[in-house]
Amino acid sequence: MSKRIVPIGPYHPLQEEPEFFKLIVEGETVVDIEINIGYNHRGHEFLSPSLTYDQIPFLVERICGICSNSHPLAFVLAVEDMAHIKVPERALYIRTIVHELERIHSHLLWIGLAGHFIGYNTIWMWAWRYREPVLDLFEMITGNRNHYAMNKVGGVRRNIYHDQISHIEKVLDLVESKVSMLTKAVLDDPVLHARLKGIGILSKEAAISYGVVGPTARASGVAIDVRKDDPHCAYDKVEWDIVVEEAGDIFAKAKVRLLECFESIKIIRQCLKNLPDTPIEIRIEELPAGEGIGRTEAPRGEVFHYIRGNGSHHPVRHKVRAPSYMNLPSNEVTVKGHSIADAALCLAAIDPCYCCTERVAVFEDGKLKYTWNDLLLFSWKKTEQIRARLRK
Repeated sequence: MSKRIVPIGPYHPLQEEPEFFKLIVEGETVVDIEINIGYNHRGHEFLSPSLTYDQIPFLVERICGICSNSHPLAFVLAVEDMAHIKVPERALYIRTIVHELERIHSHLLWIGLAGHFIGYNTIWMWAWRYREPVLDLFEMITGNRNHYAMNKVGGVRRNIYHDQISHIEKVLDLVESKVSMLTKAVLDDPVLHARLKGIGILSKEAAISYGVVGPTARASGVAIDVRKDDPHCAYDKVEWDIVVEEAGDIFAKAKVRLLECFESIKIIRQCLKNLPDTPIEIRIEELPAGEGIGRTEAPRGEVFHYIRGNGSHHPVRHKVRAPSYMNLPSNEVTVKGHSIADAALCLAAIDPCYCCTERVAVFEDGKLKYTWNDLLLFSWKKTEQIRARLRK
């Protein structure tokens, strides 16, 4: 049987963002895949050194709309590591609360989209309906349903007040009840079992080999989580468990995300109960030269930020590694041997954020071939060539 190519992307109804997957198929079966990224490079690492340390959180929270707390949190942790800054206890607890609310809303968004992708629109409507109260909490606490602008070097920008706590707890009770209903519906439905079990399996060995992170790793039996492995914020001050499944298929990935919502609710309740009575920020006058790293567990997995400063108000280097960048290559394993219809689900199962993944680096024979400035000059040269051609 001859091989054919089925393209998914760079623009496709299943994908909210541009990425290009070439499925090599024999009949209806996928036998290989070619993954092409680089369609949406927005230059955050290039822009960051032109901004002050206080401005950068507003930039990096736009790396990903769904992880718009994770990136600024990792960034401020990196700066605080560089400058050896001790953050007030109340700020640590508030950071944790907002971070876990984001995890709940992200997981419910993915569950809803997963239901929609397989034609189970009841799950989609349920998940997104009960995600709304969580977004309303963001608006009450931060003023925004997305891009919360909460994190700053040395603390947080907004407080959680005593009269807000009872309302937050009431919403948590509602969300817990509805997520419980949703979880039972997913775990008990024979159609979903037949559709998702045994599909897109990523073994524990393959997960470790590819270096996957987040629910993608935990669904394959790899018990990694930055909140436990590198405690920060208030994660070492509350009780919670890492959710791990062994099957490695799409059903396991869905189960991990649903069960993690309950752990997030548990964390938030403890933080609200034990919220310290301290300031929410400290004043930062100057930042020293040095290097720092910040790691946190985004809904999709580990977010890593590296900062190098020279003592000015701007960093001289800012490096970002997002979870989807690590999880995407595992599709080389998960889609092979499945039908084209299942392959689309496998690609979506890692909860990809393609805007997070884009980088520019050109290597040849193990050596850096072009610097950023070289690539910039190539771009400018092409622009001038086009401009000259249009003038004729």
